[in-house]
Amino acid sequence: MISRSRRLLTALLCALSLAGVTALSACSDSTAASGTKVTIGYSAWPGWFPWAVAQEKGLFEKNGVNVDLKWFDSYTESINALSSGAIDANSQTLNDTLASVSGGAKLSVVLVNDNSTGNDKIIARRGITGVADLKGKKIAVEQGTVDHYLLLLALQEAKLTEKDVEIVPLLTDAAAAAFVGEQVDAVAAFAPFTSKALERPGSRAIATSAEFPGAIPDHLVVSEQMSKERKKEVQALVNTWFETIDWIKQNREEAVKIMAKRGAVSIDEYKSYDAGTTIFTKQQNLDAFTPGVTPAHLNFQAGKIADFIVSNGLAQSRPNFDGLFDDQYVKAVK
Repeated sequence: MISRSRRLLTALLCALSLAGVTALSACSDSTAASGTKVTIGYSAWPGWFPWAVAQEKGLFEKNGVNVDLKWFDSYTESINALSSGAIDANSQTLNDTLASVSGGAKLSVVLVNDNSTGNDKIIARRGITGVADLKGKKIAVEQGTVDHYLLLLALQEAKLTEKDVEIVPLLTDAAAAAFVGEQVDAVAAFAPFTSKALERPGSRAIATSAEFPGAIPDHLVVSEQMSKERKKEVQALVNTWFETIDWIKQNREEAVKIMAKRGAVSIDEYKSYDAGTTIFTKQQNLDAFTPGVTPAHLNFQAGKIADFIVSNGLAQSRPNFDGLFDDQYVKAVK
């Protein structure tokens, strides 16, 4: 995924033609017994692991929706699968959604799962104390993902550009392993892969998503066609999400076991991610969907992201926001 010379959007678009194949290779967690199937993609991020709880506790079925919950080892492949129509819905970030829309994908954001508030990190070896010290250094990152975006934001704040560093394009798990193996000087990664990266002696986080409030909101995104033609099923998915979050609050220890298992980490490690991922309530969803002029509002954040990806050559044109933010389903949750 991933020639160093390719920009984020170019890498994403070039992968689209392969999406139908890669989506089929992803691991399918489960398929419900009856009804029209809805295929939801998700991958390794704490804010999306509640979907595993919904599956295990039968909450999709309870809400009358037949879900094929499809696990993707590669987050980028899940983005491509939604853009190509290989799946119906996906758990993904706003900036990756905007990159897809810039490339012509027709998508609708129907739910805010969470905001990253520290679980995305740039981790560096001993001797590198800040982002400015990355100049001329090797940085492993999965191109086309949110942590590539976080890296660019951090470099910009340090008055550096991508040309000032050497990007080593690797899948996120491989990027973390390469950092631990001392093949690179730094890595940009998201939890739970940050835990692996921090196993390198003397390593430390030199920048995190906590320093860029609201920059990395995570969503349930559906195809525009599904939002128009299968409203009942989309509503059931959104209803299931909020019921799942309530179930987790009431059954915390059991839920953490399920989510830690899905993330392939220990229970204690999973608990350490709590502060770095802020799960949104219904009210926080409504506030985020409401147009506004602060980072808490999706339209404002989308404008900033669009400006950034265009000015940095990550997209050829500014994405069209018409119909992108669809709050009807959150509003209908009782």
